[in-house]
Amino acid sequence: MHTTGSEIPLRQIRAVYDATTIRVYQAYSDTIADSALAHGTFVSPPFKMERMTWIKPSFLWMMYRAGWGFKDAGQKRILAIDISREGFEWALANGCLSHADGSINKEEWLKLKDRSPVRIQWDPERDLYLRPQEHRAIQIGLSKEAVELYVNQWIKRITDITPLAHSIYELVQEGELDKAYSQMPQEKEYLPKLQP
Repeated sequence: MHTTGSEIPLRQIRAVYDATTIRVYQAYSDTIADSALAHGTFVSPPFKMERMTWIKPSFLWMMYRAGWGFKDAGQKRILAIDISREGFEWALANGCLSHADGSINKEEWLKLKDRSPVRIQWDPERDLYLRPQEHRAIQIGLSKEAVELYVNQWIKRITDITPLAHSIYELVQEGELDKAYSQMPQEKEYLPKLQP
């Protein structure tokens, strides 16, 4: 049976990962998705290197953002992107919260934001009905050198999981929640690699 979010801390990175990679999700148009799948990474054009690109380890947050792939033509293809754990942890180490949170004053935060190529944002996690939960899911925005590293070094594998997203969506619509959960990616608390 699936777990509820009640025992999950407010902010916890949860993801599908193994010893070397962690899975993140993005949603794109057919043109960008087909190009990425053909090349094993994102290629410009059609991918825009100069724009911030947001990666999300939470499957259900991606489903919320893209409406299970039905929201609009620009987000109709759901991609699972396995990236190196070193890359993911570099992004965390070089990130700045996308909004000042009171831990530093606004002036310090603005300076940090200007220097940082990565934005960190915590948004309410979603359930199968895409309703907001109390605990939050991380989104990571990559810009400048972070996008270059993502595209040229971090990406190890890209998989089109649009059919899986549609299958789970149909099960939810039919009220088959246990079946839907059984098809879901099994995300667990992400534990960063220990530093030497």
